[in-house]
Amino acid sequence: MTRSASSRPRPAAASRWPKASPLRVARALTAHGAIGLAISALLYVLCVTGSLAVFQAEWQRWEQPAVSEFATVSPAAAERAARAMLARDPRPTDHLYLNLPTPDIPRLVVTTDHDAWVADASGALVAPEAHPWTQFLLDLHYYLTLPHTAGLIVVGILGVLLLAASLSGFLAHPRIFRDAFVWRRGSGRAAEADLHNRLSVWTAPFHLPVALTGAMLGLSTVLAIALGAAFFDGGPRAVFDPIFGAEPAGDDRPADLAAIAAPLGHMAEAHPDLTVAHVIVHDPATAGQHTAIIARHADRLIFGEYYLFDADGRFTGTVGLADGTVGQQVAASVYQVHFGSFGGLPVKLAYGIFGVALCWIVASGMTLYFTKRARRGRPAPRLERAWTGVVWGTPGALGITLVARLVGLTDAAGLVGLFWVALAVAVIAAVCLNARARAARWGRVWAGGLPILAILLHALRHGGAAAEPLALGVSAAGVLAALATWRSLALRLVKS
Repeated sequence: MTRSASSRPRPAAASRWPKASPLRVARALTAHGAIGLAISALLYVLCVTGSLAVFQAEWQRWEQPAVSEFATVSPAAAERAARAMLARDPRPTDHLYLNLPTPDIPRLVVTTDHDAWVADASGALVAPEAHPWTQFLLDLHYYLTLPHTAGLIVVGILGVLLLAASLSGFLAHPRIFRDAFVWRRGSGRAAEADLHNRLSVWTAPFHLPVALTGAMLGLSTVLAIALGAAFFDGGPRAVFDPIFGAEPAGDDRPADLAAIAAPLGHMAEAHPDLTVAHVIVHDPATAGQHTAIIARHADRLIFGEYYLFDADGRFTGTVGLADGTVGQQVAASVYQVHFGSFGGLPVKLAYGIFGVALCWIVASGMTLYFTKRARRGRPAPRLERAWTGVVWGTPGALGITLVARLVGLTDAAGLVGLFWVALAVAVIAAVCLNARARAARWGRVWAGGLPILAILLHALRHGGAAAEPLALGVSAAGVLAALATWRSLALRLVKS
């Protein structure tokens, strides 16, 4: 009995694709790992800078401690400071800002599009505002020092990736919540994996909202541009105006500065329970100027409500962030949730601790990834050492920029260049070392020693002002961070 032609075995069809050489595959895998390392490195930079940026008000006061501070300022003094600022710099400006004393920053600061000065309680300008390192830190976290639109896109995408990594990590470990308190203590990889998983669960109520709000903040401008062009026949303002309020048409004819004391007096009389934080004069000293006051509401997540006034100081209404649509109130709460700018110092400290935990989660996640690669016969020692350079080089590079600031470097571009060059040098040095443990050891020495040097320079530069309670507290926190880093190094050396 013969088999039909259809049942006879057929020779395997030749592949249409050329067979990939093992060398090419290895190179492709290396490139893939390098790309993943680059994305993880940027994400780690965001985590480190975000943990520090939570304390932006404290950094700002620490960086410039020798200025007068006070809890309140009179409406007349605030108006005198605004007029003094326009008299000092008469160049046209789109906005005039008065940052009034608040519990976070008990100072009066007047800002235009060109300059910023600190004023005393009488409204006299006493010193230029000077906190370039704090501003560099914020720009690094907000934009990764890229042009603002491009930086927001990149940061928003990284926020999405962090959110996706968190959720996929939970899905990849179905027992992660059941084993939430299982931790094999020790110094091995099993203990590190357990701690990575435990911290991921314990800090999920923190890092999931932070990742989500970070993505929202980063991508909101891009979405507004797209939605404005597609549905509103306009730019992003067509999307943001219904949420944060639209500005009336301008009139550039010269005029006396809009009233500031009268709106502040109205707020003190009509809303004594609110904290007035900012005064914004749009198109100051023109016929089309108008004033907005941002007042904080206690026990609310919104950053504040806009109270609007005309040039004569008459109240015209609010935007609705406090009692408007749900969308408005959510949009006004995103920044507060992301940076922990609610609840005072206890919330900030919690955000700082959880931020450090998130840095460790990201760092250990990549370390565990390289360990798994090695167990599967695909080690990547150079990439692993490069990651060690990123982990310890990032705080080290920030420390170098802070030291440079305290010895006189105030140029924004200089701080940006110094940070990225220092980080690149740290990564290259780690790759050139023969072992990851050696790279980590030198990284700890670098990251732990620079805070001490910065604190000593700060004390020498500012003298008695460095002993003020706030400045002393920030310096003490830096010393504790350095000691913790050195202690971890000592423990590693003992165990090895």
